Amino acid sequence: MPSRKKSCMFASAFCACVGSFVVLCVVLATPQWVSSEVRFSRTGSNVTVSLQYGLFRGTCEQFVDAGLQVSKTTFQVTDAPLSATSRALSVTTIVVLVLALLCSLLSSGFTGTNALSNPYQTFLGPTGVYTWSSLCGLLTLVAMILFPVNVEGNSLSEELARACSTSLQARLGSRHSYGYSYWIMLLIILLNAASLIIIYFYDHASYSKKKEQERPIENAPKDVILF
Repeated sequence: MPSRKKSCMFASAFCACVGSFVVLCVVLATPQWVSSEVRFSRTGSNVTVSLQYGLFRGTCEQFVDAGLQVSKTTFQVTDAPLSATSRALSVTTIVVLVLALLCSLLSSGFTGTNALSNPYQTFLGPTGVYTWSSLCGLLTLVAMILFPVNVEGNSLSEELARACSTSLQARLGSRHSYGYSYWIMLLIILLNAASLIIIYFYDHASYSKKKEQERPIENAPKDVILF
């Protein structure tokens, strides 16, 4: 059985890893990633298409000239007629987050195992937690970079707006604001960093104690050494 100190520290890291897993599920499931307003010209009028979407689904509204709402529809991002680059980045973002979810699950398993037992294999200990928590945080950061690149660089919102409406001509302008589904990915990174810090302090304290036990002669009184 692990010591009480080890159980407490790994249990704390386990809570952080489980929290990361839950937040990742929320990120994948909710559509509040970005809200965009894209303004287009149309014969005889101007149209503003308002979108709110995530990785899989979203909503689309059209406003003509003085704010007259024409329609509101829902759409599937993966079914929209996107360019090859936009589709590739969308799929890549999903794959990266699914991998981060898997890493978070493995990290939760490793920390839970160490909180209840003392694994014989080295990789099942702190090394495994370092690996999977670091990968989870890194993959989440990559997803946070890929999504704005797709929205801002590849004009993903414009492509989705054109798929929602017909007879749109030149784009006059666009505005984007990122929602909570995007920003809570920072919480995932912080939770993984917290698990790493907890395990580091435990591992460092354990290493220092082990070194002290390997060299007891250095801390022995001089009269004992002479004897």
